[in-house]
Amino acid sequence: MAAPVQNTPCSSFRRSGGRAQIRGTRNTGRALLTTSSGAPGLDRALGGGLVVGSLLLIEEDQNDSYSRLLLQYFLAEGVVSGHQLYLASARDDPDDMIQDLPCPILDDVGLSSSSSAPPADTQTLDTMKIAWRYQNLPQTELASSSRFGHCYDLSKRMDTRMLQAVQRHTFYPPQEKTDEQTSSLGPYAGLLKSIQTVIHREGFDGSGSEGKVRNVLRLGLHSLGSALWGDDVCFSESPDSGHALTTFLYALRALLRSSLSVAMVTVPAHLIQNKAVLGRVVKLSDAAVALESFSSSERQTNPLYSDYHGLLHIRQVPHLNCLMCEAPDNKDLAFKLRRKQFSIEKLHLPPDLSETVSRVSKAKGESPACGSAPTGHTPLDF
Repeated sequence: MAAPVQNTPCSSFRRSGGRAQIRGTRNTGRALLTTSSGAPGLDRALGGGLVVGSLLLIEEDQNDSYSRLLLQYFLAEGVVSGHQLYLASARDDPDDMIQDLPCPILDDVGLSSSSSAPPADTQTLDTMKIAWRYQNLPQTELASSSRFGHCYDLSKRMDTRMLQAVQRHTFYPPQEKTDEQTSSLGPYAGLLKSIQTVIHREGFDGSGSEGKVRNVLRLGLHSLGSALWGDDVCFSESPDSGHALTTFLYALRALLRSSLSVAMVTVPAHLIQNKAVLGRVVKLSDAAVALESFSSSERQTNPLYSDYHGLLHIRQVPHLNCLMCEAPDNKDLAFKLRRKQFSIEKLHLPPDLSETVSRVSKAKGESPACGSAPTGHTPLDF
């Protein structure tokens, strides 16, 4: 009985056949409208991107540095795609967080522009001498693919004019009026009411959408469950508001299913005392990933992980409009942070590891691996 609810935003989009494609989105299999998370590696891990109408949960690393980067990528992708932004945070002022968004690479943004307004350096590209077998190939494939997902430079901040061109909404609890809280939602009652107001007022739920250009609302909710939100799940195994976060996520998913919205929620999972609460939070999300940082751990000095800064664990993959989840091709994922880029890729071990281990094992007199030549009397020879 819950399947029609999941199809609501996507099926309504497909019925509007005469309307233009929403910027920064594409139609994928199973009649789903998908947008990019801003991180190509995360899009691949989730099966191609974030489905509009879904909720992605990010389990924060201990210092909340890498999870914050993913949230910045998510919001920066919304700015470049022309989506509306909604950012809620109890730690930092949301307006200050938006000012720190990374700058998109200009070449990538130029390629993502519409065909009616080609970039200024098109003539230069035409005059370049390339191999004759590539001259007659159509160049529309590169232009269309660049509209979905962009690259960003972490060493530069986004231009102020780009930030002013996008419509954004913020929620900062210290500046909000403290109305009477309901018993079920606790400290998140005001946040849910604010999200409902924005979705209805801007027409993301389909109300009064005639004559309006269809768009996507990106919801970024930072560090829900922390003590700064007034929640006690992070410092008590039997919290008084143990059901507040789960009830909020349940209500949020209902809003997402019935609107052109997508949400990224970060949670300090390592601080939640009751793991049963964390399990329910993960189950109430459409997709969930966890960031494990190598900072202040034994793996930081381990030569096996010298090229990476942490691991990415896939807790849950989305299974919308299908009976079975689309399992990723590889679950051994790691991330690394460079000066200009944060990347997620497959975890690869050093190629000379086997030789090093074999030399060490022989020096210690350990038995060789199966298939190798025996060095002494063994009870069983192959």
